Amino acid sequence: MSERIGFITRVQSFSACHRLHSKSLSDEENKRIFGKCNNPNGHGHNYTGELLYMIACISNAYVSCISFMHTREQVFVTYVFLVEVTVRGKIDRNTGMVMNLTDLKEYIEEAIMKPLDHKNLDLDVPYFADVVSTTENLSVFIWDSMVKLLPPGSLYEIKIYETDKNIVVYRGE
Repeated sequence: MSERIGFITRVQSFSACHRLHSKSLSDEENKRIFGKCNNPNGHGHNYTGELLYMIACISNAYVSCISFMHTREQVFVTYVFLVEVTVRGKIDRNTGMVMNLTDLKEYIEEAIMKPLDHKNLDLDVPYFADVVSTTENLSVFIWDSMVKLLPPGSLYEIKIYETDKNIVVYRGE
């Protein structure tokens, strides 16, 4: 019997706020390109993510929680981001698993929750000091953080639901 390949996805949500603003653009260009997301006081998301390691699809996983974050005498509205992390690998004949989900949960805690949850991405996460904190760049940050912890070649996809209508997928390319 040939080896079987499986995908496992773990969904995680975290709250964060940010401001879309590029240092390489003028204030007027930033306002034109990013619109209300260029608000000097920032805006927020409740990010929900999915890590796919086994076949699992969650299409209505957006969480619309809103909270407030007080930072440096400003009030930032935060949202919940939904993130899906998907890993790919051979299904072990002895355990029946692609990966132990307890291990995957620990990797997500280290790579996503500790650096991002309840943070101002622009002020609290050094990566975004010189990188615009778009959801696309957030997916790259999460990919780069997860790939350091997972077995080589196992990370398949990072999917972030910024809203119920805006979804970013990144596969390390």
